[in-house]
Order: sequence, then structure tokens, then C-alpha cells
Amino acid sequence: MEKTLLLNGQVRQHTGTKAAMKVRKQGRIPAVLYGHKQEPMAISLDAHNLVEGLHHGHRVIDVKIGKAKEKVIVKDLQYDYLGKDIIHVDLMRVDVTETVTVSVPIELKGQVKVAEGGGIIEAHADRLEVRCKVTDIPESIVVLVREMGVGDSLHAGDIQLPEAVTLVSNPQTLLFTCSMVAAAKSTEEIEKEEPAAPEVIGEAERKEQSTGRLAAEPEESKEA
Repeated sequence: MEKTLLLNGQVRQHTGTKAAMKVRKQGRIPAVLYGHKQEPMAISLDAHNLVEGLHHGHRVIDVKIGKAKEKVIVKDLQYDYLGKDIIHVDLMRVDVTETVTVSVPIELKGQVKVAEGGGIIEAHADRLEVRCKVTDIPESIVVLVREMGVGDSLHAGDIQLPEAVTLVSNPQTLLFTCSMVAAAKSTEEIEKEEPAAPEVIGEAERKEQSTGRLAAEPEESKEA
């Protein structure tokens, strides 16, 4: 595990939607610090430093609040409705010697054997719940898919985890499937498959046909 990330936290005096929006406008992210039988604490963290730290794989963080320093792990991240920006963080107090349950991102590696023939990998999950010591939390769980073929699938129980890391997610959780991409059809092929639309007589044509019949009727009766 990499060196622990150090972030400066500021206590939030006000909570709620409006207060959280104000914090975000200041370039900070609202967070809640809890655990170890202590009262939850509402704080905020510098958005840039937090995002950069997470991007580099940090999961254990030292949060400095005043003169005190808390060692925490990122327990949960909340994103905006676009799934792009982090808008809230849940932080859990930990001790480096304890065992914790965490959600770790899955990192896909390798190219499927049938990729050139149109095979693609579909992802059904992007994280796994695992349990390990704080010092053993992996940055990501690598999943190799180079041996997958069309029709194959990978479940959580199929993944080889790092030593000292055990699976908490259901082993039957579907992670990836390999399927063949259907070839795109041309316009001509689509038109051949579609049934011909019934002919629709326009209003003008109906009037013309009706007028023609009315004009012909007197002539027929006259001949009679």
C-alpha cells in the first residue's frame, strides 16, 4: 500500500442541502466522519486534493482537524446525477491493525480472444466488496479477460484476489460476459425485412373518386 494521504479537514457548522451547496462552491466536498464509537462529525475536504488522492489509489487517509489527526478509510462516495463529480464522502475511522470491509474498484485487463471477430466484453459490476486489514486494502482488483470467448462469463467467485483479501460480495455476482456484436444492417436490408406499408388514399383522391361516381350515375339511369 502507498503512503497514507494527508488532508486538512474543516468542521462544518451547518448541514443540509443549501449548506452543502455553499461548501462545494468554495471548492470543498462535504464529508461525514464516523466510527470507533465516537460521535459523527460533519467536515469538508479540499475537492482537488481529495479527487487527486483517490485517482492515485489512496484508500487510507489521514485527516487533520485542528491539532488532532484521524486515520480513516473512504467508505462511500456520492456522485452528482451525471456520475461525474463527487458531492459527498463517508469516512470511517480505523486503526491500521484492524480488519475492515471495503468496496474496491475492478480493473479490467487484457483483450478477448475473439475481439477481432466482433466479440465484446459487457461489464455488469465495477466494484467488489472485500475484507482485509487496513494496510492490505488493494488499490484495485485486476480481472484478466484475455481468455474469454463468446458466451463466457465471469462471476465474483471466479476472481483471484490478493493474499490476505477475502471476498464479501456474493460469489454468484455477475461481473462480465462476452458476446458477439450483431453486424450493422444496411438500409436496403432493413427495407427488405420491413413489410410494405398499405396504400393510403388521400382526401383529394377520395373526393375525386366520389365525384366521378356521382356524375356517372345519372347517365346510367338515363340509358335505362
